[in-house]
This record gives sequence, structure tokens and C-alpha cells, in this order.
Amino acid sequence: MEAKSLLEMARGAIMEQVDIETSKVIDNIVDPNTEAKKKRQIVLTVDFMPSADRETVTVSATAKSKLLPNNAIQTSLYVGVDHGTGEVIATEMSANIPGQRNFDGSMEQESPKLKMIAGGRA
Repeated sequence: MEAKSLLEMARGAIMEQVDIETSKVIDNIVDPNTEAKKKRQIVLTVDFMPSADRETVTVSATAKSKLLPNNAIQTSLYVGVDHGTGEVIATEMSANIPGQRNFDGSMEQESPKLKMIAGGRA
């Protein structure tokens, strides 16, 4: 009988866990929403629990990947007070002027107004 690697034990389930986590790492690497050059990891934890008589050992293996989160998304807001109503207003900044025609002939939309919540209520 040929000797096998520990990774091949449990009918290959340990190796399969590592393969699944490897796929997650590769997906995270090719995701354009994550930082390209930072490292990712796969951590394989193998626990050995011997019986009292030391004749049997229960082996437990867990593979976990450490992935990068998505890059932060940033925007800027214009903030101010409507002097007529006293209402605080925040509007997303835009490089274009609402109503201005774009090169493709479409009309530039008005920047979205931020929903303001007073006292925890909308």
C-alpha cells in the first residue's frame, strides 16, 4: 500500500477545502475592486486529538482564506443650509452642470440630493 499525504486523507476532503479556498483567493486577486499588490493567504489548521490510550488520533482540518476587502469608494458632497427653510442640504458633487449636453447628446442629470435623517427618523 502506498503512503499518502495528510492532505489526501478523509477521501481527499482536506485537499478539496484547500482547493476551494484557493479559488476564493484567485477570484479576489482578479477582482478589480480589490488592491492588486497586497498578499492574500490560505491558512490550513490541522488539529490532532489523541485518545487517552494514545492508540487513535482524531484529525480535524480547516482551511480559511484571508482575502482583501473591496477598495473604498469615495465621493464628495456640497453641504449647506437652505436659508428660506433652515433645512440642511447635501448634494453629491459632479464635474458637469445639470442640463448641460454631454458629448453623446444626452442631458446631464441633476446631482442626487442626500437623504437627511433628523433624530434617527427619515
